[in-house]
Amino acid sequence: MNKERCLEGKTALITGSSRGIGAATARLFKEYGANVILHGRTESCELKGLAKEIDSNYIYCDAGELNSVVKKIESLNSNIDILINNAGIARSKNFWDLDSRDWREVFDANVLGVVNFSKAVIPGMIERKYGKIVNVSSIKGFPSNAGSSAYAASKAAVINLTASMANQYAPNIFVNCVAPGFTKTEMTNQTWSSRIKRQVDEIPLKRMAEPREIAETIVFLSSDKSSYITGQTIIVDGGLVISN
Repeated sequence: MNKERCLEGKTALITGSSRGIGAATARLFKEYGANVILHGRTESCELKGLAKEIDSNYIYCDAGELNSVVKKIESLNSNIDILINNAGIARSKNFWDLDSRDWREVFDANVLGVVNFSKAVIPGMIERKYGKIVNVSSIKGFPSNAGSSAYAASKAAVINLTASMANQYAPNIFVNCVAPGFTKTEMTNQTWSSRIKRQVDEIPLKRMAEPREIAETIVFLSSDKSSYITGQTIIVDGGLVISN
């Protein structure tokens, strides 16, 4: 895809966009002509800095709290054409060490975040008979690459949720999913281990992804170039799943 303005005139809300894949997606959406709205859990320096950099609006709230999400969306007084559900967290503990709080926090952010933001924007999409939703999962949501139990389970839930939503809201709302492999982000740095290094060494393309490479796939699914794709999960992992 070249740098034509394929998102011109569209308003896109990108959750978890203060850094990593979310920030890369926000920058790329701006390049492709979209009106970008950023989101972070808190009003962080990173969020405010990116908003200033790309001249965009932003909101901040806990993605796991439906009432907070709805109020923030209403405060925008703007139609959301594209929703990118990217907000998420990881807990790099083994199954035995994960406590109830860990499970709740991961599922609140990674699954309920998708549910809550989708619930907040879908009514408007139904009214306008148009909408694109892209959920960000992970290759860890597939059994062949499962990682930490809570994170892997939450990302598997996102993949299944995507298919369910797509089926329910077709033909006017398109719902798809991107499952990134190992990507150079702050989250990857925080969960780095010898086991992860061995997996990265097995990637056929011999490197991790740059956040922008994941963002390009998100742009494709958000544009009218993907006009016959819904309910799908596109794996962007440098070939890792075929190497297992």
